Amino acid sequence: MGNQVFVSGSTTIQPDGGVAGEDDPYPRATQALKAIEAALQQAGTSMKDVVRTRIFSTNIMDHLGAVAKVHFEVFGMIRPASTAVELSCLAHPDLLFEIEADTVIE
Repeated sequence: MGNQVFVSGSTTIQPDGGVAGEDDPYPRATQALKAIEAALQQAGTSMKDVVRTRIFSTNIMDHLGAVAKVHFEVFGMIRPASTAVELSCLAHPDLLFEIEADTVIE
């Protein structure tokens, strides 16, 4: 949409329909953010243009520490605005969380 790209619902669902990363949120967050990065590259932008992320977790107390660690490793000094929300479930019963990202391309 103009100079904006929105990536929604990035998770750890594999092409075969399975979920990667077992119950460990760190590799799951790593994979979800790699999926966001790939989508942004396809749209002609990159992680440096991310201005906002949203994390939807089924257990924020157990997942947010690992997700926040990966988020900082990926974004470093970019520091997009970020919101974390707990909800009762996601579309697939084995998902722990999903991550969304919004970009503004200068």
